[in-house]
Amino acid sequence: MNLKNNLQNHLTHLIRERDPYLATEGHFYVREYIRQELSKYGTVASHQFQFNGHQHENLILNIPTSNLSGKQQNSLILIGAHYDAVPGSPGADDNATGVAVLLELSRLLTSSQKLKYPVRLVAFDLEEYGLVGSKEYAAELKQQQQPLRLMISLEMLGYCDKNIGSQKYPFPLKYFYPNKGNFIALVGNWLTLPDLIGMSRNFRQAEIPCKWLFTGIKGSKVPYTRMSDHSPFWDRGYPAVMITDTAFLRNPHYHKVSDCMETLDLDFLTGVCCGLLQGIYRL
Repeated sequence: MNLKNNLQNHLTHLIRERDPYLATEGHFYVREYIRQELSKYGTVASHQFQFNGHQHENLILNIPTSNLSGKQQNSLILIGAHYDAVPGSPGADDNATGVAVLLELSRLLTSSQKLKYPVRLVAFDLEEYGLVGSKEYAAELKQQQQPLRLMISLEMLGYCDKNIGSQKYPFPLKYFYPNKGNFIALVGNWLTLPDLIGMSRNFRQAEIPCKWLFTGIKGSKVPYTRMSDHSPFWDRGYPAVMITDTAFLRNPHYHKVSDCMETLDLDFLTGVCCGLLQGIYRL
């Protein structure tokens, strides 16, 4: 099967209501599907945490590398995507697309000889409840003094609209960026500036238009840039990047029942996955 077909197959399993409290069956199914797929490539670890009297878990797969220096071996590229969705929405773009790419990366990176750093893939729970899963995990990594080469958050990757006026922005960004929603966006803190520039080239080589935004230290001047699982890593002083189709600034189906497979652009999503893969290799 080719990459596009693989992504589409993952999406058929992931796109369903999966709020952890109001759609528990769907949430359980998606979590176990992720566990099953990741386990094909190694041992899946469970990072468990408590929220509102309930136990939740982030699912983790480590992809080791060999013949690296001590500094490279100890530092990680961490790639995460949240698997929960808001009540009432099947969450196709938000965030089944991010999880589908995460699962394909587990396959593509496991057999790769191009990695310069170990990679850790994390499926986060409870993003929609205030980034709870990523906050818990970022805090644990900081307590362990775990260095990161880069954290990458995959947040809505599959909606593309080539019509004029389809892309919106918070003021004053509209004066500096295009009004067509046909690009992938990279949003990073000050530690990631060289990576923003370098990774954007890889997306363009995959024929995916790409724009990047440098937010300073923690993104506080543009609050919209903090609305995903990268921001807890910013707050802990880690280099972190969000890769996104810009969510509600483009996608009219955001957090709605209409966020379904038919609204996605699978060619765009496949190109994003290809560009990301090459970007990871160059880090």
